[in-house]
Amino acid sequence: MSNRSSSNRSSSSSSSSSSSNSSSGDPSSFTKNSQLKQVFYGIAYTPEGSQLPNCGNSLADVITDIQLLSQLTTRLRLYGADCNQSALVLEAIKQTKVNMQVYLGNYPVATDAGAAYARQRDLILNALQTYGAGNVAGIIVGNEFVLNYLSSQGSSSSTDANGALGNAAAALLVPNITDTRTKVNALGLSKTIPIGNAEAGAYFNNEILSASDFGMSNVHPWFADVSIDQAASWTYEYFETTNVQPAAALSNAPTMYIAETGWPTASDSTSAQSNGPSQANTTNLQEFLDTFVCQANANNTGYFFFEYFDETWKATAYGGVEGHWGLFYSNRTLKEVTIPSC
Repeated sequence: MSNRSSSNRSSSSSSSSSSSNSSSGDPSSFTKNSQLKQVFYGIAYTPEGSQLPNCGNSLADVITDIQLLSQLTTRLRLYGADCNQSALVLEAIKQTKVNMQVYLGNYPVATDAGAAYARQRDLILNALQTYGAGNVAGIIVGNEFVLNYLSSQGSSSSTDANGALGNAAAALLVPNITDTRTKVNALGLSKTIPIGNAEAGAYFNNEILSASDFGMSNVHPWFADVSIDQAASWTYEYFETTNVQPAAALSNAPTMYIAETGWPTASDSTSAQSNGPSQANTTNLQEFLDTFVCQANANNTGYFFFEYFDETWKATAYGGVEGHWGLFYSNRTLKEVTIPSC
């Protein structure tokens, strides 16, 4: 799924019916929800209100989110660093005292002479100086950068990812990856933080992967027009053949993860209610949960389920299924699904 800004995750603000900040004032003491199970390898997340220029996110909301997310997973991936979201997430983990590792995100764009990259890099470096590396699993530099670059050049052919246009995108992004690694290492942290890249599954560029410690692949059966009964197996097979095997052939053999996969539960237009063979609804989200999560765990596939909660800003801006990928509704209430037991 294409993420359209350097800090592009949002949701409407509401108190959660699943968990809340403790009335004792201690965020590490909170009521657990018996509906939730810590079975996901990871979950995709951006704090509500983390878009420029408004920056409406808050530590209180992030604490609530981390309390909920910690009952589902021990790993998160972020997309950008604007609006101080890296520090908010690390502070919330500190206060809740949960077991959580985070892949911080930097969402550079190709058309601003590196301004978005540098702005977010400095926010990440400041957060690392404040909180250290203990809860940081890695830093993602770029999300669907090659896809977005090719689209901006009027090309959407996956064969261009390692052609002239793909390599032109790499020439812009690889210096960002290298710069991040250099500046993070210069902090003298307690551990080395891996630096990697996230991309649409068919758009990985070998020069970018060769400069990365890991790659994260967005793999969505919905956008591939795959039926729900085939979605889980297709996701695994596509990831293995299109991403894992080619990456293993590179000299640095970067570790590969699924950065996004999931299933939408509604659409804001009737034309986008189905992907052709299957519908966007909670019944099909349940089937994908039941057929993908435990099998991926058994296969030792690293994945980040897309996503934590519905993002109402995307429903307004883009329509279709864009605002309806969450496990939770935008008010942080679990959808009508049962989290599988693995």
